[in-house]
Amino acid sequence: MEYLKNSRWIDLLEEEDLAFIKRFILVSGSLKDLATAYHVTYPTLRLRLDRLIAKITVLDSRNIEDDYERLLRALFAEGKLDAASFKQLLRTYNQQKKDSP
Repeated sequence: MEYLKNSRWIDLLEEEDLAFIKRFILVSGSLKDLATAYHVTYPTLRLRLDRLIAKITVLDSRNIEDDYERLLRALFAEGKLDAASFKQLLRTYNQQKKDSP
């Protein structure tokens, strides 16, 4: 996971995220037009954008030095981990770090 620390946030995005950003730019930032292009409702598109913003915020954060924690937080931001699982994984990981010599 050392690669996370040495990468730019944009390099850590999935192809699907990059395609979304490209389409967003090509529709001049119009969420209504983007929702139409994806054949989804505005609230669905807004949720996806909010999750992408949260993911980028995590990936770009200088406050998170640990790569595994950054990965967990990015997965949670994307909605790929529910809150209970995220908290349990992070708690267990932090406990293991604390217990390691």
